[in-house]
Amino acid sequence: MKVAIQGELGSNSHMAALAMLEDIASAGELEIVACAVSAEVFARVAAGSVDGAVLPIENSLHGSVAEHYDLLLAQPVRIARESLLRVRHNLIARPGVELADIRRAMSHPVALSQCRRWLGAHPEIEAVNFYDTAGSVKHVMAAGLGDTAGIAPEIAAREYGAEVLVAGIEDHAENFTRFHLLLREDRWAPGAGENKASLAFSVEHRPGTLVLALQEFARAGVNLTKIESRPVPGVPWEYVFFVDLRFESPGQIDVALGLVARHCRMLKELGRYVAA
Repeated sequence: MKVAIQGELGSNSHMAALAMLEDIASAGELEIVACAVSAEVFARVAAGSVDGAVLPIENSLHGSVAEHYDLLLAQPVRIARESLLRVRHNLIARPGVELADIRRAMSHPVALSQCRRWLGAHPEIEAVNFYDTAGSVKHVMAAGLGDTAGIAPEIAAREYGAEVLVAGIEDHAENFTRFHLLLREDRWAPGAGENKASLAFSVEHRPGTLVLALQEFARAGVNLTKIESRPVPGVPWEYVFFVDLRFESPGQIDVALGLVARHCRMLKELGRYVAA
């Protein structure tokens, strides 16, 4: 199975893919395809050059990944599964390098922002923005840097032959990222035990239409667990609403969709899956 991720090998997305597809990975039948940008990931899935993709949709501290909501709406993909990954940030350097040697720590800006306390306690170390967490370790090793470390998952050290100098430097232990496994629409099929759905919809620009749509979810007895709004490209001050719902049976969510559709200009089901 070929699965695309955004970022380098050794990233949190790489870890999430291995965990989500553990049976396939343990059999040696999982190939991870690293992509530079998220749009490339979605394009590969849509074109069928990969079997699926694993992408983050929300972090418990940083919030939602807005770009991925936009791409979910625009591309012919479906959410087939979700998982939660505990995020741990580690200071990683070349073998033999000691903490006293480090003068720069490189990582993605989000990772750096989640390690402010540790970095603040080490003013001798300059925080440097980099395009990717695992990519920072890859760069340190490829460039042979002895005074620079990357901040990345532990898997990045294994991937590039580096060593963890300090483990767990994140500010908060309760740091989780929610990931989705995406398949092309024509390769998706309902599974067993599905109890969660993700939808996107827009309503008429009239007073009360959003309230009416949301009330239909309550009427059908489904539980709204998340709502996110995104602007419609090219249409100022118009919005698409992305919602996550918990339900007890396929019939229940089907009824909800039928009721809500009466108030919507657009309604797209993004996926049904088992809640993580």
